[in-house]
Amino acid sequence: MSRRQSHAGTVGIIAFLTAVFMLAGSLAALADDASKFVPGTKINGVLVGGMTVEEAKVQIEGFYGREYQLTIKEKGGASEVIKGSDIQYQVLITDGLQNILAAQNSNGRVAGPDIDNSSVLKSTVTYQEEKLKERLDSLACVSSKDIVVTQNARISDWQEGQPFTVIAEVQGNSVSRKKLDEAVKAALTQENRQISLEEKSCYDTVTVTSTDSELAARCAALNQIRDMKVTYLFGNQSEVLTGEQLCTWIDGADQTGIHINETKAAQYIQSLAGKYDTAGKARVFKATDGRDLSLTGAYGWRINQEAETQALMAIIKTGQSQDRSPQYSLAAADRNVDWGSTYVEADMAAQHVYLYQNGSVIWDSPCVTGNVSKNLTTPEGIYTLAYKQTDRVLRGDKKPDGTYEYESHVDYWMPFNGGIGFHDASWRSKFGGTIYQTGGSHGCINLPPQKAKALYGLINTGIPVICHY
Repeated sequence: MSRRQSHAGTVGIIAFLTAVFMLAGSLAALADDASKFVPGTKINGVLVGGMTVEEAKVQIEGFYGREYQLTIKEKGGASEVIKGSDIQYQVLITDGLQNILAAQNSNGRVAGPDIDNSSVLKSTVTYQEEKLKERLDSLACVSSKDIVVTQNARISDWQEGQPFTVIAEVQGNSVSRKKLDEAVKAALTQENRQISLEEKSCYDTVTVTSTDSELAARCAALNQIRDMKVTYLFGNQSEVLTGEQLCTWIDGADQTGIHINETKAAQYIQSLAGKYDTAGKARVFKATDGRDLSLTGAYGWRINQEAETQALMAIIKTGQSQDRSPQYSLAAADRNVDWGSTYVEADMAAQHVYLYQNGSVIWDSPCVTGNVSKNLTTPEGIYTLAYKQTDRVLRGDKKPDGTYEYESHVDYWMPFNGGIGFHDASWRSKFGGTIYQTGGSHGCINLPPQKAKALYGLINTGIPVICHY
């Protein structure tokens, strides 16, 4: 070796040792500076050795604002990153730095590669919710066209002419957005740098398979409905509600049962009521004199729509076919002809009353009805006997002096239209003819006493009463 080479080597060694001694001196000086954190100090994952409390605060907050990023590890080794700057992520250190520095000072300011000077401080994390949502929406694990949505086994939707079947489950790679949001927000709050979607159970999983016995039972129940029918009976007429129709009312089936669309069921019952209710509607009555008369009245049939809707929904869930008469809020004597074959007919044009029993006249009588000249005409219509009573005083409106417009004692009182009814009229000597035109009643149908007595013994509450001209 030449003298020149030896000299150059010696100079290099001296320079290296000088640098080492200078660094050691700097570290020693740093370690002795009680206003600064010891070398190697790491707070919330950020190196702050050699910094004052104020400098460390700036460093930590600045790091998260500038450099923080959250790595999201996905299936198959893929990963995506959410940068703090993308969501205006900030970490604010409110207190605690001075306590860490004080603890280092009281413990002799120990530093070195074998000493753990790491600390975690409670901080306040903020970020823009809307920007985070936008970033999550753009993640490949959320928006990629290659995502296969995980699906439980399920029952097929109804298709006309096709039975319900169980569709097998699909185990895909779709992510639960709710779980993803929760996992990411937790990581941001905790200032974590990485999360695994599998470890956080963010991927959708199959919970119901095609072998599930409850699913098979629900499918069988739906096919029972498809094969059933409900036949509504209205006397000689009927309406058939097929299983195919019923299937269009099904909103779904789950552990709680089969869900029927109540609105559709109610609309069907409403349509039956519109077609078959008779109360308050015009009907054709065949009078004794052979005329066909169009008459209305409160007497008749009226479906209890609310009760029948609930009943029908319950029937559908049984899957059992049946013939059924609907529930009624008003009922008449016969479903084909409301008044049936037993009723009272008051022909007020002829001033004659007839009692039919099983289609035959078993009693009749002349009568006097409401006074036409005084605008007290007995109204026509289809009614029913409200009740019957003996020994009754009938009174008109009460006058200012406390007396009544009229007071009439009757032995037999048979009302059918509010205060209008049949009764004996002992004060009359003649009945029938045209008496009612100018000498009629206050609206009731007057009968000869013996005829009224006989009628009273033949009729009962609820018998139809049909009045016409």
